[in-house]
Amino acid sequence: MDWLDAMNRAVDYLEANITEKLDIEKVAKIALSSTFHFQRMYHMMTGVTVAEYMRRRRLTLAAQDILSGKKIIDVAYRYGYETPEAFTKAFGKMHGISPSAAREPGANLKAYPKLSFHISIKGDKDMDYKIVNKESFTVTGKQRRITMVDGENFIQVPEFWDDCLKDGSYEWIGSKAGKLGLLGVSKDFGKDEFNYIVGVEEIKDTLPKGYVSTHIPAATWALFESVGALPEALTDVIRRIYSEWFPATGYQHDLGAPVLEVYPEGDKFSPDYRCEYWVPLKK
Repeated sequence: MDWLDAMNRAVDYLEANITEKLDIEKVAKIALSSTFHFQRMYHMMTGVTVAEYMRRRRLTLAAQDILSGKKIIDVAYRYGYETPEAFTKAFGKMHGISPSAAREPGANLKAYPKLSFHISIKGDKDMDYKIVNKESFTVTGKQRRITMVDGENFIQVPEFWDDCLKDGSYEWIGSKAGKLGLLGVSKDFGKDEFNYIVGVEEIKDTLPKGYVSTHIPAATWALFESVGALPEALTDVIRRIYSEWFPATGYQHDLGAPVLEVYPEGDKFSPDYRCEYWVPLKK
């Protein structure tokens, strides 16, 4: 339960510093995680990014401050808006009315509650996995630097796959696929960025311009199978890994190794399509 407690401590920290500039590195450290894994895990479990959670909570509390009689300009600055105009725009986007209209009797406002994490014990769906030790190997393919700011990674990674389809690199990489098939590799995690590779196991041919080869270290991996159309089926598996499997088993991420998505041949939009998600582990 240490992991679950750490996530709740991270939320408590966010709430205690709701009017301060978001320090995602510090929040991730409280959650016993890297910034990449914390942001990915948070989004998978809650459906919103950390930044979006903070925005909604600030605007929820801002509405309460306005109703209590505080000046709108003071409330705007308190919650990090540089101008009253920017605050009014954000307030209207969430609540559907202007800050001044919020003071009118009977005004409808929205409230986004503080989140908390807990394990939901259902017992109606097993989560199968395998633990595998794999020696180091090389992945070759196309690479792109992905940003995690405001959850952009959830947009940029699919766009990267689409770009590989359009420029022909997907077809070339796929023709070289080995036993594992096509791979999506997340690695080199920084504060707000990471490298993502669309590739395959080592290609012995001379690489065309624009392709890279990268070393994947030996690691212990947990392998989870996803059955169903992409990306929904895989997203559901990843969400369950973080919200159910990690808290239940006591394993932690090995942050020195990448996360792998393994895509065998087949119709990726079929309800029967099978792929795998590999998570590097430490006990």
